[in-house]
Amino acid sequence: MEAFESYLTKIDHPEHRARTEEVLSWVAEKFPSLEPKLAWNQPMFTDHGTFIIGFSVSKQHMSVAPENIVIDRFADDIVKAGYDHTKGLFRIPWKNEVDFSLLEKLIAFNIEDKADCSTFWRK
Repeated sequence: MEAFESYLTKIDHPEHRARTEEVLSWVAEKFPSLEPKLAWNQPMFTDHGTFIIGFSVSKQHMSVAPENIVIDRFADDIVKAGYDHTKGLFRIPWKNEVDFSLLEKLIAFNIEDKADCSTFWRK
């Protein structure tokens, strides 16, 4: 994950760094057409110049930001996975497993829904 190397090296906690690298590598492998990008000091993936999903870390959790419309659409799935959410992101506590099937649904939805999008964010 060369694109995210500088971000990953700043994560002090080895287990958090490993989990973050695992998730970012999974996205890159599962969706090889997405472009890995570091913007606003956060790792994210884009498709034809439009935002698909972003990640950030804190002491207690990893945040996943797929845009508000995606949170609204998949709120029940996010809660069923054991994660809490706000309008624009959900949090995966470090003690919880990553629900990769949920991530896959969110990313696939954004890729399809934003196929004709010509802006970075939805309008």
